[in-house]
Amino acid sequence: MENKRIYLSSPTMHGKEQEFVKEAFDTNWVAPLGPNVNSFEKELAEYVNIPNAAALSSGTAAIHLALRLLGVKKGDIVFVPSLTFSATCNPIIYENATPVFIDSEEETWNMSPEALRKAYEKYPSPKAVIIVHLYGTPAKLQEVMEICAEKGTAVIEDAAESLSSTYKGKHTGTFGRFGIYSFNGNKIITTSGGGMLVSEEEAMIERARFLSTQARDPARHYQHSQIGYNYRMSNVTAGIGRGQLLSLEEHKALKKAIYKQYQEAFSDIEELSMNPLNPDGDANNWLSCMTIKEGARVTPDMVMDALEAENIECRPIWKPMHLQPVFQEYDFISVLEEKGGKGSISEDIFNRGLCLPSDIKNTQEDMDRIINIVRKVFVTAHIVA
Repeated sequence: MENKRIYLSSPTMHGKEQEFVKEAFDTNWVAPLGPNVNSFEKELAEYVNIPNAAALSSGTAAIHLALRLLGVKKGDIVFVPSLTFSATCNPIIYENATPVFIDSEEETWNMSPEALRKAYEKYPSPKAVIIVHLYGTPAKLQEVMEICAEKGTAVIEDAAESLSSTYKGKHTGTFGRFGIYSFNGNKIITTSGGGMLVSEEEAMIERARFLSTQARDPARHYQHSQIGYNYRMSNVTAGIGRGQLLSLEEHKALKKAIYKQYQEAFSDIEELSMNPLNPDGDANNWLSCMTIKEGARVTPDMVMDALEAENIECRPIWKPMHLQPVFQEYDFISVLEEKGGKGSISEDIFNRGLCLPSDIKNTQEDMDRIINIVRKVFVTAHIVA
């Protein structure tokens, strides 16, 4: 008999979502507009304490619109972390702009302020900087924001993975000129697929709504003076989001408990470290990750193979963008080479890391099963050696 499937991070529904979805059906509001969309925008904005939000079809769409609103165009430079998911930087290419990939730092795995300063020496006038809060851990926002302010560069915060995370008491996604959230199926809350663009600037969010509904001019006939997009969230999926938002704090607490349990369970394995957390922030621990000490007898592939053999889902750390074939022509800024090192921090994290199952529906039996398998890999490696 096959072992029970344990997922990396699957949706968790509570029943409240169905009430909002049913309301959409009962009132025939199944279009990409409606009361749930308006309310989800308002409720999400209130949660993160920002005045304006636009509900969109994906986090990727939100990044794309943020770049459009900043006037990013062909030939413009955009600084972006290398250690992230491709959705962070794909919209830069949509606008025929040029990404410059920035290395990570070890303390949070996010954009290195030192590498960012080095990037400015080579490219003094980027059009925008995109910050990512990887796996839900806030970046070194004070340092990065100070550098960007000093250089007069607009910041987009990719908080796709970090909804509910805070830095010095303020929500991630609310520090830059624009912030984006993702509600993909594996995120801390989901709308099945969807995203949100937030900003202090009401006029910018109004324009985002205009662009996201095919940029139709206010005329009786169908008139378009510029290119628009079909990026608006539907009233049905917004209903799911409204129900999910009611359970966000519960989800966060469960994610944090998973991280803490792994941390305690592996504390005696000196070759293993959990992903670092920013002491100035409160992470949502969207995914709990681990790295294995260089030179250890165990490799990430050994751990992932052992888990997958027992029907347990896990995955590697994001492969850095500067190592991706599709982005090989673009520049990458690392600080290691000038210090006599080789490669990069982001590459090192990728080579030594993996994402552990972080599903909030995991029972204690599930967690024990995962932990025992990981521990057995290390014990077996030492016995064999």
